Amino acid sequence: MGTSEAITTDSEGDWDAVRELPPSAKLVAKVLEYNDTLTQSQLAEETLLPARTVRYALSRLEEEGCVESRFSFSDARKRLYTLSIESR
Repeated sequence: MGTSEAITTDSEGDWDAVRELPPSAKLVAKVLEYNDTLTQSQLAEETLLPARTVRYALSRLEEEGCVESRFSFSDARKRLYTLSIESR
């Protein structure tokens, strides 16, 4: 068990910032970790969280520098969100 603990602490990096955030932000970060890039509505669908909660989670993640957003090329009204911290 000592080795797996060492591996996790070495590779956590910015995940420490996520650890202090609300559970909804942690869930959104995990979903983004497995799904490269998603819109806010896709995140709400994947997490089963209300859109308002996802919006709050994304704003907290962006404040911590854990998520990057950009406009969608196919629909400029939508933003695409990507996790900007390394996967474990």
